[in-house]
Amino acid sequence: MTKLEQMQRIETCGIVAIIRANSASELIETAAAIHAGGVNVIEVTMTTPNALQVISDVSSAYGDAVLVGAGSVLDAETARAVMLAGAEFIVSPVTKIDVIEICNRYGKVVIPGAFTPTEILTAWETGADYVKVFPSSGVGAAYIKDVKAPLPQIPLVPTGGINAENAAEFITAGATALGVGSALVNNQLIENREFAQLTERAEKLVKEVKRARSGINSA
Repeated sequence: MTKLEQMQRIETCGIVAIIRANSASELIETAAAIHAGGVNVIEVTMTTPNALQVISDVSSAYGDAVLVGAGSVLDAETARAVMLAGAEFIVSPVTKIDVIEICNRYGKVVIPGAFTPTEILTAWETGADYVKVFPSSGVGAAYIKDVKAPLPQIPLVPTGGINAENAAEFITAGATALGVGSALVNNQLIENREFAQLTERAEKLVKEVKRARSGINSA
């Protein structure tokens, strides 16, 4: 998959599902559940046990049907390792120049984390494809709107505190996509194997993103 195709997948879906699972089998079943609900972009965090093997297994299981990336990547060595394991995009909670550089070198989407306008612009100028605005839980959608006013050229992916109730607000405020964790993939639901609820949550989020985008396009 080319970098352009990776980006089209992320932007079309509008949701990056952040998943922390205890095993590859759990994550594969979880990915199947949210894929059935319309979410086909997942971020496997490096805090997942045996994360590299999990990324490899999930990538092999789904091929191009699901875009698999790695999250919580803090250095270039880890970024290279997850790419070799099959990750198509790299997410970090911070901006590390060496991570951005190695992702660009090998044609993978990179989404570094930043918070202030200065940090966001620095990440963009350094070569980010999108900037993860993290944490967004304490500032809400209004902050995204405020940042986009002077920096409209930078595609933002707010992460933290986003759910089906406020997803539309973030899209309307100017977010390109949304990083969604426990509000979509709840570990208790996984442990109880209540995958139908994961599908319902995914469907609701996708519906909210589409509703917000329709409102923007018709305005």
